[in-house]
Amino acid sequence: MINKNQFKEKWPDNRGYFGAFGGRFVPETLMPSLYDLEEAYHNIVKTKDFQDSLQHLLISYAGRPTPLFKAERLSRHINDATVYLKREDLLHTGAHKINNTIGQILLARHMGKRRIIAETGAGQHGVATATVAALFGMQCVVYMGAVDIARQEPNVKRMQLLGAEVRPVTSGSQTLKDATNEAIRDWVANVNNTFYIIGSVVGPHPYPMIVRDFQRIIGIEAKKQFIDYEGSLPDYIIACVGGGSNAVGIFYEFLNDTVKLIGVEAAGEGLSGRKHAATISKGRYGILHGAMMKLLQSKEGQVMETHSISAGLDYPGVGPEHVFLAEEHRVDYQSATDRQALKAFKVLTEEEGIIPALESAHALGYLLAQKHSFRSDDKILINLSGRGDKDLATVLDLLHEQNKK
Repeated sequence: MINKNQFKEKWPDNRGYFGAFGGRFVPETLMPSLYDLEEAYHNIVKTKDFQDSLQHLLISYAGRPTPLFKAERLSRHINDATVYLKREDLLHTGAHKINNTIGQILLARHMGKRRIIAETGAGQHGVATATVAALFGMQCVVYMGAVDIARQEPNVKRMQLLGAEVRPVTSGSQTLKDATNEAIRDWVANVNNTFYIIGSVVGPHPYPMIVRDFQRIIGIEAKKQFIDYEGSLPDYIIACVGGGSNAVGIFYEFLNDTVKLIGVEAAGEGLSGRKHAATISKGRYGILHGAMMKLLQSKEGQVMETHSISAGLDYPGVGPEHVFLAEEHRVDYQSATDRQALKAFKVLTEEEGIIPALESAHALGYLLAQKHSFRSDDKILINLSGRGDKDLATVLDLLHEQNKK
């Protein structure tokens, strides 16, 4: 097992691996672009000019720093433990995704790329990408599964209003996996002038590292804020995990501390069947979208369709750094069902007047389901990665169905 003090210093290694996971498994035509991206990242991101531009936009445009909120009414549901929310839902565009898209579009500008592509599931990454493309006057194409387009119509309209072309994907399960496939095909065909802004800690190296580093701001802020508020670190940090960017973003600054870190995957209709997206809990090792990771697959090695109430968690893989952290027993990966997430959505809305994204509701769903496991003196930090405006139609339909039964 890795010494805990080595989690932040060594990974990924110079080949792009987190232990045995990660790497570059892409067509040869993409390898030069990945090498160029890695070189540009290391040469540009640490410069004063880049950092000044990044910090200026994070503060004046995105709305950082985001606050910590002490959720006293929610805390009463958890044996009177102290529950704080990291309010990433208050950012411009409504989620943590803007942290990463600002960083990556600054990289694209430095590299002279003027055409931007992205994949999206719940639409939050697509909106964040379309937003920064509009800010910098760049052409933007967003790939989105037809199923996700139907259940996330408000975000589709937002992307279109921002000037992005939303291309429906009708292959496969018509969700995030298939949108990613089409974005990669576009990238292969247009590699010379196109910058692919990947939305999570997935894909070939250096993307998992780049996205993690741009999302680290969540944990950097949260650590200082929590110490200022409580005089100590939290006992637990809980975040939802699909591809995993919001979770790595808040976990990373705490990896060498004694804080208990819990990632919550989508259990869908239950882990005993196939209608879930709990990759770390139920997946096997394999290669997807350019990286070695864990993924949900059949006995024959075919990628399986997934299910979640949340479009943003409906993905059959997970970032390689998450698999590494699970293998090293540094992060405990659990799951929450659709029903638990929906209950948590209602509780937070009614008790605190905060409407969470269904993705974030999975972290809250786990907390409520395991409330008797926490003590009254525990201090718990939840990463509220996004707001729930985009999910209102889905939630209202589900609540209507429940009331009919």
